[in-house]
Amino acid sequence: MDKDFLENRFNVNRRHFLGKAAAGIGGIALGSLLMPDLFKGGKGLTEGLPVGIPHFAPKAKRVIYLFQNGAPSQLESFDYKPKLNKMAGQDLPESIRNGQRLTGMTSGQTKFPLVGSYYDFKQYGKSGAWISDLFPNIAKIADDLCIVRSMNTEAINHDPALTFMQTGSQIGNRPSMGAWMSYGLGSENQNLPAFTVLLSRGRGNGQGVYSKLWTNGFLDSTHQGVLFSSGEDPILYLNDPDAMSKASRRKMLDKLAELNHMGFDQNGDPEVQAKVQQYEMAYRMQTAVPELTDLSKESDATIKMYGPECLVPGTYAANALLARKLSESGVRFVQLYHQGWDQHGNLPNEMALQAEEVDRASAALVTDLKQRGMLDETLVIWGGEFGRTNYCQGGFTEDNYGRDHHPRAYSIWMAGGGIKPGMVYGETDDLGYNIIKDPVHVNDFHATVMNQMGLDHEQLTYKHLGRRYRLTDVAGKVINDIIA
Repeated sequence: MDKDFLENRFNVNRRHFLGKAAAGIGGIALGSLLMPDLFKGGKGLTEGLPVGIPHFAPKAKRVIYLFQNGAPSQLESFDYKPKLNKMAGQDLPESIRNGQRLTGMTSGQTKFPLVGSYYDFKQYGKSGAWISDLFPNIAKIADDLCIVRSMNTEAINHDPALTFMQTGSQIGNRPSMGAWMSYGLGSENQNLPAFTVLLSRGRGNGQGVYSKLWTNGFLDSTHQGVLFSSGEDPILYLNDPDAMSKASRRKMLDKLAELNHMGFDQNGDPEVQAKVQQYEMAYRMQTAVPELTDLSKESDATIKMYGPECLVPGTYAANALLARKLSESGVRFVQLYHQGWDQHGNLPNEMALQAEEVDRASAALVTDLKQRGMLDETLVIWGGEFGRTNYCQGGFTEDNYGRDHHPRAYSIWMAGGGIKPGMVYGETDDLGYNIIKDPVHVNDFHATVMNQMGLDHEQLTYKHLGRRYRLTDVAGKVINDIIA
Protein backbone atom coordinates (compact mmCIF):
# COMPACT_ATOMS: atom_id res chain seq x y z
CA MET A 1 0.00 0.00 0.00
CA ASP A 2 1.25 3.50 -0.88
CA LYS A 3 3.04 5.25 2.01
CA ASP A 4 1.54 8.67 1.17
CA PHE A 5 -1.95 7.13 1.11
CA LEU A 6 -1.47 5.70 4.64
CA GLU A 7 -0.16 8.94 6.08
CA ASN A 8 -2.91 11.04 4.47
CA ARG A 9 -5.84 8.66 4.92
CA PHE A 10 -5.15 7.37 8.43
CA ASN A 11 -2.58 9.85 9.74
CA VAL A 12 -0.21 6.93 10.33
CA ASN A 13 3.50 7.18 9.62
CA ARG A 14 6.15 4.50 10.00
CA ARG A 15 7.25 5.67 13.46
CA HIS A 16 3.67 5.77 14.76
CA PHE A 17 2.90 2.30 13.36
CA LEU A 18 6.03 0.67 14.81
CA GLY A 19 5.48 2.33 18.20
CA LYS A 20 1.93 1.03 18.49
CA ALA A 21 2.80 -2.43 17.17
CA ALA A 22 5.70 -2.80 19.61
CA ALA A 23 3.40 -2.24 22.57
CA GLY A 24 0.96 -4.85 21.28
CA ILE A 25 3.65 -7.42 20.60
CA GLY A 26 5.10 -6.80 24.05
CA GLY A 27 1.72 -7.47 25.64
CA ILE A 28 1.37 -10.71 23.70
CA ALA A 29 4.86 -11.78 24.77
CA LEU A 30 4.11 -11.00 28.42
CA GLY A 31 0.83 -12.92 28.23
CA SER A 32 2.57 -15.95 26.79
CA LEU A 33 5.09 -15.90 29.64
CA LEU A 34 2.48 -15.54 32.38
CA MET A 35 0.10 -18.09 30.81
CA PRO A 36 1.99 -20.45 28.49
CA ASP A 37 -1.26 -22.09 27.32
CA LEU A 38 -2.86 -18.76 26.38
CA PHE A 39 -2.46 -19.14 22.62
CA LYS A 40 -2.44 -22.93 22.45
CA GLY A 41 -6.02 -23.23 21.22
CA GLY A 42 -7.42 -26.56 20.13
CA LYS A 43 -8.90 -29.09 22.51
CA GLY A 44 -7.68 -27.29 25.60
CA LEU A 45 -10.32 -24.61 25.23
CA THR A 46 -13.04 -24.36 27.83
CA GLU A 47 -16.34 -22.70 26.97
CA GLY A 48 -15.04 -19.56 25.31
CA LEU A 49 -11.84 -19.09 27.34
CA PRO A 50 -8.40 -20.66 26.96
CA VAL A 51 -6.95 -22.78 29.73
CA GLY A 52 -5.32 -20.68 32.44
CA ILE A 53 -7.82 -17.82 32.45
CA PRO A 54 -10.53 -17.75 35.15
CA HIS A 55 -14.05 -16.71 34.17
CA PHE A 56 -13.96 -13.86 36.70
CA ALA A 57 -11.65 -12.47 39.36
CA PRO A 58 -10.80 -15.31 41.78
CA LYS A 59 -10.82 -14.97 45.55
CA ALA A 60 -8.51 -17.98 45.95
CA LYS A 61 -5.51 -19.07 43.95
CA ARG A 62 -5.22 -22.58 45.35
CA VAL A 63 -6.97 -25.25 47.42
CA ILE A 64 -5.75 -27.58 50.17
CA TYR A 65 -8.34 -30.30 50.81
CA LEU A 66 -7.81 -32.18 54.08
CA PHE A 67 -10.07 -35.14 53.39
CA GLN A 68 -10.97 -37.24 56.44
CA ASN A 69 -11.57 -40.59 54.75
CA GLY A 70 -14.16 -42.84 56.41
CA ALA A 71 -16.52 -40.09 57.62
CA PRO A 72 -15.88 -38.57 61.07
CA SER A 73 -18.97 -38.25 63.24
CA GLN A 74 -20.38 -34.73 63.22
CA LEU A 75 -22.03 -35.48 66.57
CA GLU A 76 -18.63 -35.82 68.28
CA SER A 77 -17.02 -32.93 66.43
CA PHE A 78 -18.94 -29.85 65.22
CA ASP A 79 -22.71 -30.45 65.61
CA TYR A 80 -23.62 -30.24 69.31
CA LYS A 81 -26.87 -32.00 70.22
CA PRO A 82 -27.44 -32.01 74.00
CA LYS A 83 -30.94 -33.44 73.53
CA LEU A 84 -29.36 -36.70 72.34
CA ASN A 85 -27.65 -37.08 75.71
CA LYS A 86 -30.95 -36.49 77.50
CA MET A 87 -32.72 -39.07 75.31
CA ALA A 88 -29.91 -41.64 75.37
CA GLY A 89 -31.24 -45.18 75.03
CA GLN A 90 -34.64 -44.13 73.70
CA ASP A 91 -35.63 -45.42 70.28
CA LEU A 92 -35.31 -43.10 67.28
CA PRO A 93 -38.83 -41.73 66.57
CA GLU A 94 -40.24 -42.94 63.26
CA SER A 95 -41.40 -39.38 62.60
CA ILE A 96 -37.72 -38.35 62.46
CA ARG A 97 -36.49 -41.24 60.35
CA ASN A 98 -39.58 -41.12 58.12
CA GLY A 99 -38.77 -44.35 56.32
CA GLN A 100 -35.34 -43.24 55.11
CA ARG A 101 -33.13 -46.09 53.95
CA LEU A 102 -30.44 -47.71 56.10
CA THR A 103 -27.25 -49.55 55.28
CA GLY A 104 -27.09 -53.33 55.40
CA MET A 105 -25.18 -53.04 58.68
CA THR A 106 -28.15 -51.71 60.68
CA SER A 107 -31.16 -52.61 58.55
CA GLY A 108 -31.62 -55.76 60.62
CA GLN A 109 -31.78 -53.92 63.94
CA THR A 110 -35.19 -53.93 65.64
CA LYS A 111 -34.25 -51.00 67.86
CA PHE A 112 -32.37 -47.78 67.10
CA PRO A 113 -31.33 -46.39 70.49
CA LEU A 114 -30.34 -42.72 70.43
CA VAL A 115 -26.86 -41.96 71.72
CA GLY A 116 -25.32 -38.60 72.57
CA SER A 117 -21.68 -37.60 72.42
CA TYR A 118 -19.32 -39.16 74.92
CA TYR A 119 -17.31 -35.94 74.70
CA ASP A 120 -18.20 -32.48 75.96
CA PHE A 121 -18.64 -29.41 73.76
CA LYS A 122 -17.79 -25.77 74.43
CA GLN A 123 -18.39 -22.54 72.55
CA TYR A 124 -15.50 -20.76 70.84
CA GLY A 125 -14.87 -17.61 68.86
CA LYS A 126 -17.06 -14.64 68.09
CA SER A 127 -19.57 -16.95 66.42
CA GLY A 128 -19.94 -19.03 69.56
CA ALA A 129 -19.33 -22.19 67.54
CA TRP A 130 -19.80 -25.39 69.51
CA ILE A 131 -16.72 -27.61 69.09
CA SER A 132 -15.97 -30.91 70.77
CA ASP A 133 -13.21 -31.36 73.34
CA LEU A 134 -11.67 -33.81 70.86
CA PHE A 135 -10.43 -30.84 68.80
CA PRO A 136 -8.86 -28.32 71.21
CA ASN A 137 -6.45 -26.87 68.63
CA ILE A 138 -9.05 -26.47 65.90
CA ALA A 139 -11.24 -24.80 68.53
CA LYS A 140 -8.52 -22.15 69.01
CA ILE A 141 -8.85 -21.06 65.37
CA ALA A 142 -12.67 -20.94 65.43
CA ASP A 143 -12.64 -17.31 64.30
CA ASP A 144 -10.86 -18.39 61.09
CA LEU A 145 -13.37 -21.12 60.27
CA CYS A 146 -16.66 -21.35 58.45
CA ILE A 147 -18.31 -24.49 59.86
CA VAL A 148 -20.95 -25.93 57.54
CA ARG A 149 -23.31 -28.23 59.48
CA SER A 150 -25.74 -28.93 56.67
CA MET A 151 -23.78 -30.93 54.09
CA ASN A 152 -25.76 -33.76 52.50
CA THR A 153 -25.36 -36.42 49.82
CA GLU A 154 -27.32 -39.25 48.18
CA ALA A 155 -24.64 -41.90 48.64
CA ILE A 156 -24.94 -44.11 51.71
CA ASN A 157 -21.84 -46.32 51.32
CA HIS A 158 -18.18 -45.33 51.33
CA ASP A 159 -17.10 -46.01 47.76
CA PRO A 160 -19.88 -44.08 45.96
CA ALA A 161 -19.92 -41.34 48.60
CA LEU A 162 -16.16 -40.85 48.46
CA THR A 163 -16.16 -40.92 44.66
CA PHE A 164 -19.07 -38.45 44.59
CA MET A 165 -17.33 -36.04 46.95
CA GLN A 166 -14.16 -36.09 44.87
CA THR A 167 -15.51 -36.25 41.30
CA GLY A 168 -19.13 -35.10 41.39
CA SER A 169 -20.33 -38.54 40.34
CA GLN A 170 -20.94 -41.80 42.22
CA ILE A 171 -19.47 -43.82 39.34
CA GLY A 172 -15.83 -43.91 38.28
CA ASN A 173 -13.93 -42.48 35.32
CA ARG A 174 -14.90 -38.88 35.96
CA PRO A 175 -12.27 -36.18 36.51
CA SER A 176 -11.63 -35.31 40.13
CA MET A 177 -11.89 -31.78 41.55
CA GLY A 178 -8.15 -31.28 41.26
CA ALA A 179 -8.15 -32.41 37.64
CA TRP A 180 -10.92 -29.93 36.79
CA MET A 181 -8.92 -27.15 38.48
CA SER A 182 -5.82 -28.12 36.52
CA TYR A 183 -7.82 -28.18 33.27
CA GLY A 184 -9.52 -24.85 33.93
CA LEU A 185 -6.67 -22.87 35.44
CA GLY A 186 -3.40 -24.57 34.53
CA SER A 187 -0.35 -24.46 36.76
CA GLU A 188 1.26 -21.56 38.61
CA ASN A 189 4.65 -23.28 38.60
CA GLN A 190 5.89 -24.92 35.42
CA ASN A 191 8.28 -27.10 37.45
CA LEU A 192 5.48 -28.70 39.49
CA PRO A 193 2.16 -30.30 38.64
CA ALA A 194 -1.05 -28.36 39.20
CA PHE A 195 -2.58 -31.23 41.20
CA THR A 196 -0.83 -33.34 43.87
CA VAL A 197 -2.03 -36.07 46.24
CA LEU A 198 -0.79 -37.00 49.74
CA LEU A 199 -1.83 -40.11 51.71
CA SER A 200 -1.71 -40.92 55.43
CA ARG A 201 -3.26 -43.66 57.52
CA GLY A 202 -4.59 -43.27 61.04
CA ARG A 203 -4.92 -45.78 63.85
CA GLY A 204 -8.66 -46.32 63.38
CA ASN A 205 -10.59 -48.49 60.95
CA GLY A 206 -9.71 -47.27 57.49
CA GLN A 207 -11.53 -47.27 54.19
CA GLY A 208 -9.18 -47.60 51.25
CA VAL A 209 -8.35 -44.89 48.76
CA TYR A 210 -7.66 -45.59 45.12
CA SER A 211 -6.34 -43.83 42.06
CA LYS A 212 -9.78 -43.21 40.56
CA LEU A 213 -10.19 -40.52 43.22
CA TRP A 214 -7.45 -38.39 41.67
CA THR A 215 -7.94 -39.47 38.07
CA ASN A 216 -8.05 -37.18 35.06
CA GLY A 217 -11.01 -39.22 33.73
CA PHE A 218 -11.71 -38.16 30.16
CA LEU A 219 -9.44 -35.08 30.42
CA ASP A 220 -5.87 -35.20 29.13
CA SER A 221 -3.61 -37.23 31.42
CA THR A 222 -1.56 -34.11 32.22
CA HIS A 223 -4.38 -33.21 34.63
CA GLN A 224 -4.12 -36.39 36.71
CA GLY A 225 -3.07 -35.95 40.33
CA VAL A 226 0.58 -36.73 41.06
CA LEU A 227 0.89 -39.00 44.10
CA PHE A 228 3.65 -38.30 46.62
CA SER A 229 4.81 -41.31 48.64
CA SER A 230 6.27 -41.47 52.14
CA GLY A 231 9.26 -43.53 51.04
CA GLU A 232 12.81 -42.50 50.24
CA ASP A 233 11.67 -41.35 46.79
CA PRO A 234 8.68 -38.98 47.20
CA ILE A 235 7.65 -39.63 43.58
CA LEU A 236 8.31 -43.11 42.28
CA TYR A 237 10.43 -43.55 39.14
CA LEU A 238 11.22 -39.85 38.96
CA ASN A 239 15.00 -40.12 39.33
CA ASP A 240 17.35 -41.20 36.57
CA PRO A 241 19.21 -44.51 36.72
CA ASP A 242 22.66 -44.26 38.29
CA ALA A 243 24.42 -44.63 34.94
CA MET A 244 22.48 -41.84 33.24
CA SER A 245 23.70 -38.24 33.36
CA LYS A 246 21.48 -35.19 33.20
CA ALA A 247 22.75 -34.44 29.70
CA SER A 248 21.95 -37.98 28.55
CA ARG A 249 18.44 -37.72 29.96
CA ARG A 250 17.92 -34.41 28.15
CA LYS A 251 19.11 -35.88 24.86
CA MET A 252 16.91 -38.95 25.26
CA LEU A 253 13.82 -36.82 25.99
CA ASP A 254 14.48 -34.65 22.94
CA LYS A 255 14.68 -37.69 20.68
CA LEU A 256 11.61 -39.23 22.31
CA ALA A 257 9.70 -35.98 21.77
CA GLU A 258 10.62 -36.04 18.07
CA LEU A 259 9.25 -39.56 17.72
CA ASN A 260 6.10 -38.70 19.60
CA HIS A 261 5.48 -35.61 17.47
CA MET A 262 5.86 -37.78 14.37
CA GLY A 263 3.28 -40.14 15.84
CA PHE A 264 0.95 -37.25 16.61
CA ASP A 265 1.22 -36.00 13.02
CA GLN A 266 0.15 -39.45 11.83
CA ASN A 267 -2.79 -40.18 14.17
CA GLY A 268 -3.66 -36.84 15.80
CA ASP A 269 -4.16 -38.42 19.24
CA PRO A 270 -3.86 -35.57 21.82
CA GLU A 271 -2.74 -38.09 24.44
CA VAL A 272 0.58 -38.35 22.55
CA GLN A 273 1.18 -34.66 23.17
CA ALA A 274 0.15 -35.14 26.80
CA LYS A 275 2.82 -37.83 27.23
CA VAL A 276 5.48 -35.46 25.91
CA GLN A 277 4.38 -32.85 28.46
CA GLN A 278 4.48 -35.44 31.25
CA TYR A 279 8.04 -36.45 30.38
CA GLU A 280 9.09 -32.81 30.43
CA MET A 281 7.33 -32.20 33.74
CA ALA A 282 9.08 -35.20 35.29
CA TYR A 283 12.42 -33.84 34.08
CA ARG A 284 11.79 -30.44 35.69
CA MET A 285 10.49 -32.04 38.89
CA GLN A 286 13.80 -33.82 39.43
CA THR A 287 15.16 -30.52 40.70
CA ALA A 288 12.02 -29.07 42.32
CA VAL A 289 10.80 -32.07 44.36
CA PRO A 290 13.90 -32.74 46.51
CA GLU A 291 13.94 -29.10 47.60
CA LEU A 292 10.22 -29.23 48.44
CA THR A 293 10.47 -32.32 50.60
CA ASP A 294 13.53 -31.06 52.49
CA LEU A 295 12.38 -29.84 55.91
CA SER A 296 15.82 -28.76 57.12
CA LYS A 297 15.07 -25.12 56.33
CA GLU A 298 11.85 -25.06 58.36
CA SER A 299 12.14 -23.10 61.60
CA ASP A 300 11.97 -24.71 65.03
CA ALA A 301 8.80 -22.71 65.65
CA THR A 302 7.16 -24.22 62.57
CA ILE A 303 8.15 -27.77 63.57
CA LYS A 304 6.82 -27.17 67.07
CA MET A 305 3.55 -25.79 65.70
CA TYR A 306 2.84 -28.86 63.55
CA GLY A 307 4.21 -31.26 66.15
CA PRO A 308 7.18 -33.67 66.12
CA GLU A 309 5.26 -36.09 63.86
CA CYS A 310 5.76 -33.66 60.97
CA LEU A 311 9.34 -34.93 60.72
CA VAL A 312 8.09 -38.48 60.09
CA PRO A 313 7.28 -38.90 56.37
CA GLY A 314 3.81 -40.22 55.65
CA THR A 315 2.15 -38.94 58.83
CA TYR A 316 -0.77 -36.54 58.69
CA ALA A 317 1.36 -33.80 60.25
CA ALA A 318 4.16 -34.30 57.71
CA ASN A 319 1.65 -34.16 54.86
CA ALA A 320 -0.02 -31.04 56.27
CA LEU A 321 3.35 -29.27 56.34
CA LEU A 322 4.18 -30.55 52.85
CA ALA A 323 0.78 -29.30 51.67
CA ARG A 324 1.74 -25.81 52.80
CA LYS A 325 5.09 -26.05 51.00
CA LEU A 326 3.44 -27.31 47.80
CA SER A 327 0.84 -24.57 47.94
CA GLU A 328 3.52 -21.97 48.63
CA SER A 329 5.38 -23.21 45.55
CA GLY A 330 2.37 -22.71 43.28
CA VAL A 331 0.63 -26.10 43.24
CA ARG A 332 -2.98 -25.31 42.39
CA PHE A 333 -4.76 -28.16 44.22
CA VAL A 334 -3.31 -30.26 47.06
CA GLN A 335 -5.43 -33.26 48.04
CA LEU A 336 -4.65 -34.94 51.36
CA TYR A 337 -6.40 -38.19 52.37
CA HIS A 338 -6.27 -39.35 55.99
CA GLN A 339 -7.74 -42.81 56.50
CA GLY A 340 -9.25 -44.33 59.65
CA TRP A 341 -12.53 -42.57 60.48
CA ASP A 342 -14.93 -45.51 60.06
CA GLN A 343 -16.16 -45.96 63.64
CA HIS A 344 -19.03 -48.48 63.50
CA GLY A 345 -18.06 -49.61 67.00
CA ASN A 346 -15.86 -48.50 69.88
CA LEU A 347 -16.30 -44.91 68.64
CA PRO A 348 -15.31 -43.05 71.85
CA ASN A 349 -11.88 -44.68 71.88
CA GLU A 350 -11.14 -44.88 68.16
CA MET A 351 -12.32 -41.38 67.30
CA ALA A 352 -10.18 -39.95 70.08
CA LEU A 353 -7.11 -41.53 68.48
CA GLN A 354 -8.04 -40.18 65.06
CA ALA A 355 -8.74 -36.68 66.37
CA GLU A 356 -5.43 -36.61 68.19
CA GLU A 357 -3.62 -37.35 64.93
CA VAL A 358 -5.20 -34.52 62.93
CA ASP A 359 -6.23 -31.78 65.37
CA ARG A 360 -2.87 -30.09 65.94
CA ALA A 361 -1.59 -30.22 62.37
CA SER A 362 -4.92 -29.08 60.87
CA ALA A 363 -4.95 -25.98 63.08
CA ALA A 364 -1.23 -25.44 62.46
CA LEU A 365 -1.76 -25.41 58.69
CA VAL A 366 -4.37 -22.65 58.90
CA THR A 367 -2.22 -20.68 61.35
CA ASP A 368 0.91 -21.18 59.24
CA LEU A 369 -0.81 -19.95 56.08
CA LYS A 370 -2.20 -16.96 57.96
CA GLN A 371 1.21 -16.01 59.37
CA ARG A 372 2.72 -16.15 55.88
CA GLY A 373 -0.02 -13.99 54.39
CA MET A 374 -1.29 -16.91 52.29
CA LEU A 375 -4.62 -17.77 53.92
CA ASP A 376 -6.58 -15.08 52.07
CA GLU A 377 -5.74 -16.71 48.75
CA THR A 378 -5.66 -20.37 49.87
CA LEU A 379 -8.90 -22.25 50.51
CA VAL A 380 -8.50 -24.94 53.18
CA ILE A 381 -11.25 -27.61 53.44
CA TRP A 382 -11.65 -30.25 56.19
CA GLY A 383 -14.27 -33.03 56.15
CA GLY A 384 -15.36 -36.49 55.04
CA GLU A 385 -17.78 -38.15 52.63
CA PHE A 386 -20.93 -38.29 54.82
CA GLY A 387 -21.98 -38.20 58.46
CA ARG A 388 -22.89 -40.63 61.23
CA THR A 389 -26.24 -41.72 62.64
CA ASN A 390 -27.65 -40.33 65.87
CA TYR A 391 -28.54 -43.86 66.93
CA CYS A 392 -26.26 -46.67 67.98
CA GLN A 393 -25.09 -49.44 65.72
CA GLY A 394 -24.90 -52.73 67.61
CA GLY A 395 -24.70 -52.90 71.39
CA PHE A 396 -25.09 -49.69 73.36
CA THR A 397 -23.47 -48.49 76.56
CA GLU A 398 -22.83 -44.90 77.57
CA ASP A 399 -19.06 -45.23 77.15
CA ASN A 400 -18.94 -47.62 74.16
CA TYR A 401 -21.03 -47.38 71.04
CA GLY A 402 -20.78 -47.11 67.27
CA ARG A 403 -22.52 -45.07 64.59
CA ASP A 404 -23.59 -46.12 61.09
CA HIS A 405 -23.38 -44.10 57.85
CA HIS A 406 -25.65 -41.08 57.58
CA PRO A 407 -25.85 -39.16 54.28
CA ARG A 408 -28.68 -36.84 55.35
CA ALA A 409 -26.54 -34.40 57.31
CA TYR A 410 -22.87 -33.90 58.17
CA SER A 411 -20.34 -31.21 58.97
CA ILE A 412 -17.24 -29.82 57.28
CA TRP A 413 -15.24 -26.65 57.79
CA MET A 414 -13.55 -24.23 55.42
CA ALA A 415 -11.01 -21.47 55.99
CA GLY A 416 -9.45 -18.74 53.89
CA GLY A 417 -9.87 -18.33 50.15
CA GLY A 418 -12.57 -15.66 50.42
CA ILE A 419 -14.86 -17.70 52.68
CA LYS A 420 -16.41 -15.81 55.62
CA PRO A 421 -14.44 -16.53 58.80
CA GLY A 422 -15.93 -17.06 62.24
CA MET A 423 -19.33 -18.29 61.16
CA VAL A 424 -21.55 -21.37 61.38
CA TYR A 425 -23.79 -22.16 58.42
CA GLY A 426 -26.73 -24.56 58.28
CA GLU A 427 -28.64 -26.32 61.01
CA THR A 428 -29.93 -29.79 61.80
CA ASP A 429 -32.86 -30.78 64.00
CA ASP A 430 -32.54 -31.30 67.77
CA LEU A 431 -31.61 -34.94 67.22
CA GLY A 432 -29.08 -34.23 64.48
CA TYR A 433 -30.86 -36.38 61.88
CA ASN A 434 -32.38 -34.03 59.29
CA ILE A 435 -31.37 -30.60 58.00
CA ILE A 436 -33.83 -27.86 58.93
CA LYS A 437 -31.98 -24.80 57.61
CA ASP A 438 -29.67 -23.94 54.67
CA PRO A 439 -28.87 -27.36 53.16
CA VAL A 440 -25.63 -27.69 51.17
CA HIS A 441 -25.53 -30.52 48.66
CA VAL A 442 -22.26 -31.93 47.30
CA ASN A 443 -22.96 -30.21 43.96
CA ASP A 444 -23.42 -26.89 45.81
CA PHE A 445 -20.12 -27.45 47.62
CA HIS A 446 -18.30 -28.04 44.31
CA ALA A 447 -19.93 -25.00 42.71
CA THR A 448 -18.84 -22.82 45.64
CA VAL A 449 -15.23 -24.05 45.62
CA MET A 450 -15.00 -23.43 41.88
CA ASN A 451 -16.51 -19.97 42.35
CA GLN A 452 -13.77 -19.06 44.81
CA MET A 453 -11.20 -20.09 42.20
CA GLY A 454 -12.79 -17.78 39.64
CA LEU A 455 -14.57 -20.54 37.72
CA ASP A 456 -18.24 -20.66 36.72
CA HIS A 457 -19.23 -24.28 37.35
CA GLU A 458 -21.77 -24.13 34.52
CA GLN A 459 -19.20 -22.85 32.02
CA LEU A 460 -16.20 -25.09 32.74
CA THR A 461 -17.17 -28.06 30.58
CA TYR A 462 -15.56 -30.75 28.47
CA LYS A 463 -17.18 -32.49 25.51
CA HIS A 464 -16.94 -36.26 25.80
CA LEU A 465 -18.90 -38.95 23.93
CA GLY A 466 -21.27 -36.40 22.49
CA ARG A 467 -22.22 -34.45 25.61
CA ARG A 468 -20.69 -31.69 27.67
CA TYR A 469 -19.64 -32.75 31.16
CA ARG A 470 -18.88 -30.61 34.19
CA LEU A 471 -17.92 -31.24 37.82
CA THR A 472 -21.43 -30.36 39.05
CA ASP A 473 -23.15 -32.40 36.29
CA VAL A 474 -26.58 -30.72 35.86
CA ALA A 475 -27.03 -29.31 39.38
CA GLY A 476 -25.32 -27.13 41.97
CA LYS A 477 -25.60 -23.56 43.15
CA VAL A 478 -23.03 -21.25 44.70
CA ILE A 479 -23.63 -20.73 48.46
CA ASN A 480 -23.20 -16.96 48.45
CA ASP A 481 -24.04 -16.62 52.16
CA ILE A 482 -20.65 -18.02 53.16
CA ILE A 483 -18.61 -15.93 50.73
CA ALA A 484 -16.88 -12.85 52.13
